[in-house]
Amino acid sequence: MSQSESLKSRMQHDLTEAMKASDELAKSTIRMMLAAVMNAEVAGKEAVTLSDDQVIAVLRSESKKRVESAELYEQAGRTELAAKERNEIVIIERYLPAAIDEAQLRAVVDEEVAKAAANGQSGPKAMGAVIKAVKERVGASADGALIASTVKSALS
Repeated sequence: MSQSESLKSRMQHDLTEAMKASDELAKSTIRMMLAAVMNAEVAGKEAVTLSDDQVIAVLRSESKKRVESAELYEQAGRTELAAKERNEIVIIERYLPAAIDEAQLRAVVDEEVAKAAANGQSGPKAMGAVIKAVKERVGASADGALIASTVKSALS
């Protein structure tokens, strides 16, 4: 993939490849991802074109849905459906940026907590500012819930 190629166009290209290869799982999963992106583009008062970061947010949401579905299927004893959901997660994750590991995230959070403390912010009142600063630094490589829980534990 070239740097100028958007994530959406990469998915469309990969869909064509999956169709040529008769890869039913990849074909259906990529179609679902493209449909989710298109739904997000037309949501609201007027249609917009999503940036790659916004597309990543949509794909992250789709991935979370698959994780929750797989857990529910396993609890209900439907292992074949849980396996299908997990296989879809693998395909979705091809398009997500590499996740930052917890040690790196913890280091970034600790630096931002120290900056907040230097500015006179501490405890729960600093949480919003610290989360915002951490999100700006790590971008889409960390889940928002993970950032929030890491910041919360660092501030308490």
